[in-house]
Amino acid sequence: MKPTLAIVTLGCKTNQFESAAISEQLAKGGYQQIDFAAGAELVIVNTCTVTAATDAQSRKLIRRARRLNSRARVVVTGCYAQVDPQAISELPGVALVIGNQEKADFLAHLTALEQPGQVLVADIRQIEKAETLPLSSFVQRSRAFVQIQNGCDAFCSYCIIPYARGRSRSVVLPDVVKQVETLSAAGYPEVVLTGIHIGNYGQDLQPQLDLLVLLKEIEQSSFAGRLRLGSIEPTEISPELLDYVAASNWICPHYHIPLQAGDDAILKQMNRHYSTDFFAELLADIRLRQPDAAIGLDLISGFPGETTKQFQASCQLLERLPFTHLHVFPFSRRPGTPAADLPNQLTGNLIKERAAQLRQIGARKLHDFSKRYLGQRLEVVFEGGDTDGLRKGLSQNYLTVWGDAEVFVPGECRQVKIVGQAATGLLADSAAELQQTR
Repeated sequence: MKPTLAIVTLGCKTNQFESAAISEQLAKGGYQQIDFAAGAELVIVNTCTVTAATDAQSRKLIRRARRLNSRARVVVTGCYAQVDPQAISELPGVALVIGNQEKADFLAHLTALEQPGQVLVADIRQIEKAETLPLSSFVQRSRAFVQIQNGCDAFCSYCIIPYARGRSRSVVLPDVVKQVETLSAAGYPEVVLTGIHIGNYGQDLQPQLDLLVLLKEIEQSSFAGRLRLGSIEPTEISPELLDYVAASNWICPHYHIPLQAGDDAILKQMNRHYSTDFFAELLADIRLRQPDAAIGLDLISGFPGETTKQFQASCQLLERLPFTHLHVFPFSRRPGTPAADLPNQLTGNLIKERAAQLRQIGARKLHDFSKRYLGQRLEVVFEGGDTDGLRKGLSQNYLTVWGDAEVFVPGECRQVKIVGQAATGLLADSAAELQQTR
């Protein structure tokens, strides 16, 4: 009987990609993956450390894994494991702590495990090349991710990620294209290009490349499907890249752009190298080229020293900007970052209050953008699983669409008519009638 495995993943799409690669390694090594709640013999917690809340969530998952199966071996990896491996190794039940660089040889490290609490975490800032994690499928996913880059050299004052992921390192172009082709050939209708700093892609390679060169190579490959770009810094979205994406119907009209603050003084303290005027002009350029594009923003609430006036400036800027999605991060002090030592740290309650106000603006923007598509048709990729007879899907422009689970098949890409709007997304075809009967 095969040993059982469960993987739980926190954080970004890069972590999700790496979890899928680890799962594939272990499947080849004879493990059978089951649901986390079933109490597997081996539990892998792939952690995030962007905020203190994600650290706490990781510890909670480790403890829960042992409650579900007191004999489970718990292996912890990811960014929290990278920056504080010793503390994690001392948690009850942790058999092994593996750093982000060591994920490439996960099965070998697991097999060679000598004693509980072992730590295998290299100094990731010394790693100079991106190591490709081979991956041919995504278990229980309809959309596939491809990691094109890892690490970051930006050192924003609030961010721990450069210490958890190392310097910016690009996967060589032929390897990226090959993986995109492999996943497309496996039947995935959408591939998402992921990384920590994908707008910096190719700057460390010889000869030097950029994201636009990569996209043109993918266009000339055997890739057949739609492509989605991950998060890109505002200063790295050139007019040439915008023109290319706007002219390419195979690239999803969707931009994820970190704003982080709506006040120039706060942006400077964050070590963000643009102004709010620059950002507003960029979004206006995108909207001019692609009126139907989704534009998602990241924003941090409650940065140290943020005054009421500065917060109000962020709200006013958001009201003016033509964005569609907003992801709000309450500020979290990350030990070792400059922002953690800044004076005038805001209280947790005030940070949460401001985050809630920002999210209200984001929810209204998304609702207004979504309702434009009532009566129209959208191309949707449907996911597995269902909720009360409804299956969740994602449109090209990043709108959640619910369809009848008996009509729409997981993994298929369909043109659907939007017939209604619900609190959690749009309704396709017969989904409106189905929802009314539940």
